[in-house]
Amino acid sequence: MYGGFRLILLLYRMRNFLHSKPGIRRQYFYSVLIVIAVSLLCYGLSPYLGYRVIALILLLAVSIIAISFEIFPVLLAAALSAFIWDFFFIPPHFTIHVASTEDAILLIMYFIIAMVNAVLTYRIRKVEKLARLRQERAKAVKLYNTLLNSLSHELKTPIATIIGATDNLQENNQNLTENNKQQLLAEIAKASLRLNQQVENLLNMSRIESGFLQPKMNWCDIGEILYAVVKRVEEDGALQQIKIDLPPQLPLFRLDKGMFEQILFNLLSNAVRHTPADAVIKLGASFDQYLLVTVEDTGKGLPEEEIPFVFDKFYRLKNTTVSGTGLGLSIVKGFTEAMGGSVEVQNKTGGGAIFTVKLPAEISSIKKSADE
Repeated sequence: MYGGFRLILLLYRMRNFLHSKPGIRRQYFYSVLIVIAVSLLCYGLSPYLGYRVIALILLLAVSIIAISFEIFPVLLAAALSAFIWDFFFIPPHFTIHVASTEDAILLIMYFIIAMVNAVLTYRIRKVEKLARLRQERAKAVKLYNTLLNSLSHELKTPIATIIGATDNLQENNQNLTENNKQQLLAEIAKASLRLNQQVENLLNMSRIESGFLQPKMNWCDIGEILYAVVKRVEEDGALQQIKIDLPPQLPLFRLDKGMFEQILFNLLSNAVRHTPADAVIKLGASFDQYLLVTVEDTGKGLPEEEIPFVFDKFYRLKNTTVSGTGLGLSIVKGFTEAMGGSVEVQNKTGGGAIFTVKLPAEISSIKKSADE
């Protein structure tokens, strides 16, 4: 029984090994090596196993090889296993001669089944690979169309504003009052910030998807960052009342300041876009083993069935007239996870939504005084 357990363990490890596909030359080498290794183990167990059972074990080994290797190494393994079964296990031993007609038929059937199994498994893998490629292409086309449709408005609008304002300044400079010029310059500045925000979202998403996003940890004053981000959102034209709730003597935290600022800015911008002008947005922070940052609002909240998808890339709420590329919350998720944290959203009982960012953060032993 112990030998049988070792054989099962060997086949299981062999399957995990074959999961990473080597080069074609190594495939030939590994195919021969695996068949010989399984055969040696079966030879040691031959006093306890009949040669017909050993044929099934060798056939299983060939099937496992066929899962990952190309067709010709698998055919070699099938032919080699048939020869070994005949030479070492079918009586009389150590000869290719088969004594009985029944064993001869079994040998022929084994060889045919091993070859057919190898070919069918290879073809199935090819079909699965082709299906995956088609699925990936379809997904890529869908993402491209989604991105193009989103950016066609989000980029075209600020660009058109900048072009229109600059044309007015150039062509009608003498007829414009100083107040008109200031208004046009304000429009250019606002459109430029909006354009820059969209470009930053695209760059941030590419950084997340590249897999090389490494946070640069530094000591940060959470209160200072919160007030700076709120000021930035208000300067972008937010009409909602934004409140900040911070506990006294909050310590310094070791975080990636740039990522943390972008997380807060995207969350606040999302709340501003999806709530009415008379709504109240509350930004809070607390610490209890983890840094917890919450952004809650008094809006209508989120459709319950769409909550699991709000952090997906390019996802936008259904039946909404709010413009956007659907990248803001996915960047929040990517940056939060890059710093080892998590983010979640839920609807409040009294209406509105609350986003909670949970970050494992090293704190300083020196706390800020209440006067600061």
